[in-house]
Amino acid sequence: MIDKNVVLEGETVILRECRENDCNTIYLSWLNDPNVNKYLETRWTEQTLEKIISFVSEIHKSDHSILFAIIYCDNNTHIGNIKLGPIHPHYNYADVSYFIGDCNYWGKGIATEAIKLVKDYAFDVLGLHRVQAGLFEENVGSKKALEKAGFILEGRQRKQLRINENDKWQDNLIFGAVK
Repeated sequence: MIDKNVVLEGETVILRECRENDCNTIYLSWLNDPNVNKYLETRWTEQTLEKIISFVSEIHKSDHSILFAIIYCDNNTHIGNIKLGPIHPHYNYADVSYFIGDCNYWGKGIATEAIKLVKDYAFDVLGLHRVQAGLFEENVGSKKALEKAGFILEGRQRKQLRINENDKWQDNLIFGAVK
């Protein structure tokens, strides 16, 4: 079982469980912003505060996932999220997914730091054997963040994903890190 009260502290960010009071119009604007949601699964349906609150509530109840709010230390601002899970207990691995919603914080190494914090937590506290993430082949920022966090490109699922219904098919790149 995951301790939902855990706080992970880095140099520039703090990760703490995403709470219902984090679900506000700013968070909603991230999910409805085409620049932010370009590679998020949430882009396929219109997002509402009710949907966000429901999602955060479901993850909070889960024994196999935790959703962290990424808090920028200098101004204590919620700037994005990172999720660990679901954890697959028989195989001792989990998926990692994340986004930086506030574009002012892109390109500053924040996603890398958040990924490292979650990876270390998964290995050192939860005792997981492996963490993994998938991404669109053209998502260069995410690719760099994963590589800097110690993940390795392990596979490619050819022409599995597309940005929108009119876009060309892209490869899904699979990155992983093993303890």
